[in-house]
Amino acid sequence: MGKTPMDQENEYLELSGTVDSVIFKNEENGYTVLRLNDENGERVTVVGTFPYAAPGETMIISGSWMNHSVHGKQFKAEFAQRLLPHSAQAIYEYLASGSVRGIGPATASLIVDRFGEKTLDVLENDPAQLAQIKGISSQKALQMSRSFRRQTGVRRLMEFVCSFGLRPILAMQLYKHYGDEALELLRQNPYLLAASHIGGSFAEADHLAREMGLDGNSSNRINAAVLFELRHNTGNGHCFIPREKLAAATAELIGVAIEDADAGIGELIEDGQLRFETVAGCNACYLPELYEAETHAAEKLAAMSRGRFNERVDIEKLIETLERRQGLRYAELQKRTLRLALENQIVVITGGPGTGKTTSIRAILALFDQLGIKTLLAAPTGRAAKRMTELSGQEAQTVHRLLGAKFAEDGERVVFTKDESDRLDCNAVVLDECSMVDIQLMDALLRAMPDDARLIMVGDADQLPSVGPGNVFSAVIRSGVIPTVRLTEIFRQNDNSNIVRNAHMINHGDYPDLSENTRGFFRLRRLEAAGTAETITELCAVRLPGKMNIPPKDIQVLSPTRRGELGTVNLNKRLQEALNPRAGDKKEKPFGDVVFREGDRVMQIRNNYDLLWHNAARTEAGMGVYNGDIGQIVSIDLDGESLTVDYDGRLASYSFASLLELEHAWAMTVHKAQGSEYRAVILALSGSSPMLMTRGVLYTAVTRAKELLILVGDDAVAYRMIDNFRQSRRYAALRIRLCALCGVT
Repeated sequence: MGKTPMDQENEYLELSGTVDSVIFKNEENGYTVLRLNDENGERVTVVGTFPYAAPGETMIISGSWMNHSVHGKQFKAEFAQRLLPHSAQAIYEYLASGSVRGIGPATASLIVDRFGEKTLDVLENDPAQLAQIKGISSQKALQMSRSFRRQTGVRRLMEFVCSFGLRPILAMQLYKHYGDEALELLRQNPYLLAASHIGGSFAEADHLAREMGLDGNSSNRINAAVLFELRHNTGNGHCFIPREKLAAATAELIGVAIEDADAGIGELIEDGQLRFETVAGCNACYLPELYEAETHAAEKLAAMSRGRFNERVDIEKLIETLERRQGLRYAELQKRTLRLALENQIVVITGGPGTGKTTSIRAILALFDQLGIKTLLAAPTGRAAKRMTELSGQEAQTVHRLLGAKFAEDGERVVFTKDESDRLDCNAVVLDECSMVDIQLMDALLRAMPDDARLIMVGDADQLPSVGPGNVFSAVIRSGVIPTVRLTEIFRQNDNSNIVRNAHMINHGDYPDLSENTRGFFRLRRLEAAGTAETITELCAVRLPGKMNIPPKDIQVLSPTRRGELGTVNLNKRLQEALNPRAGDKKEKPFGDVVFREGDRVMQIRNNYDLLWHNAARTEAGMGVYNGDIGQIVSIDLDGESLTVDYDGRLASYSFASLLELEHAWAMTVHKAQGSEYRAVILALSGSSPMLMTRGVLYTAVTRAKELLILVGDDAVAYRMIDNFRQSRRYAALRIRLCALCGVT
């Protein structure tokens, strides 16, 4: 059965034997190097994808021999049939290797001595028998059994996924969400791979479906492609896609006729999986959840726009009293803001940096407090909420935490415990950084607010729009139906005034004097990408800490893009090497193309509502870590296969299988930095896609700096960004719906 002539390199062969030892394994992609005792009694090195490989198991491997420049002769596996060990000795070796959590050599010996060849059957199906062994409690027996069953289920799922040439990490995600049912569900619907919570691409799902025999023109394939196009485009900010464009995009994606794609759209509309409506002459196709969010948000906002309060109070006297108490005089525009906030159910406050938004919020809070109006403060990200707390003096929460966000039982959808059936306990909500709020989050907040509660929407309309679908803040302002105050006068004139002044110049399309280099705004001209990256690294590691007493923790590097020499991926690698290099006392975990190390600054890159956290004293605990939260890796447990991140005193533990949720954060994209403010910001002036090289991106980057901003790179890049006032069109109809509901043409 097994040919092993070492001289027949590249010939496709079959090799069988028993795993002797595992030399290397990568949990993310399943890549493994192992020693195999083959059927001829030879000990050979095998490389390939063998998730959860362990000594003692039998493998029948198809592949070919190759010569590695360093490690010599190796057998490269293309496919493997794997069998769990069946002899008592092989089972002992398998368990003693640590393949099952909680079982080491001593425990393995006790179990195998008792159950022999039946050990694995007992472990999987009758763990109560394990508790008969001295030293194994009932609880420990159950934990061992769960670990073995999970490993067996994941292995079978991984073997299925890998047999089609797909990434093993997809199997891990599938098992995480669907458990033992994952394999059967995947067989029934291979397009499950492309679901957002699994993370596969449509191409991967389509490859699996075609390999499993699904016809290229089948309605299942076409309908899956239509839904994928819609979901994919929510990431580009669209609430809907015009039917004609959707049919054309689907046809191009999977190579079918446009007529067939349009027929699929019709089927989905009939089934209720798509919502269709003609909006302002556009044949709009929505995912049902986005249609419901947009239409309900429009109805609620329109109703609130008509809400008025006629408290029997002397507003002017209240403002005068507040001015005396706070020892300041409000500008006329700020006074108008206070009057509107007291008289209307909903008010929008917008303005650039230094125009008094924070002062207005403080004043509104003081007036509401004086009138007994219970007010909640919220922002879309954890960092924005923390900054709001610091500036206002009152506790602010993320909108997700305020609403009690969690995953639904199916693991696919986000649900909120606060909604129409259990409203927020408040009379008013102040929502900051509104430009970051997408239509679904806005709708969730509106559903949870009492019908008579006030809403103060605050933000900078010239910053980048939300990452999610819609352009809520801009649509509300442009509708003209919500009372809106635009703050334009610059009040913040201190040592940082060049940051504020130049930000406003950029926003107006004017070129700041980049050679001025004074009062917090500096430019270091570098014409080559390599020199720019080297300068940025030196600034973070040497110059700013040494000459300006700004520690690395207070410095944030920003880039418009993730890719290229000046993208965040490469900059993070360089900054890790400079700021947190490898050391004997620091544990580290390789994961894909990166290495996570104790002391690293990391960022959560997707909302995880189920992730548990606690403080160091374990006197406080909670659930949920959110997209954009920044923390530091404080410990790595290689045996327990987990690492712990400290998010400002909240300690959260990640299994190695869930490290896809983290990335390094010494450098981040401008989009990720929105809503935050840093003591010092270094911006890499990097050429990139025209969609990223815009005035809005540069303006948003500059306004992240509190004390110091340093532009590093080519001045011409900055000028091109200022000239590029490109605002990509988003298919959304909130403004149109608001105007229609309020009778505005």
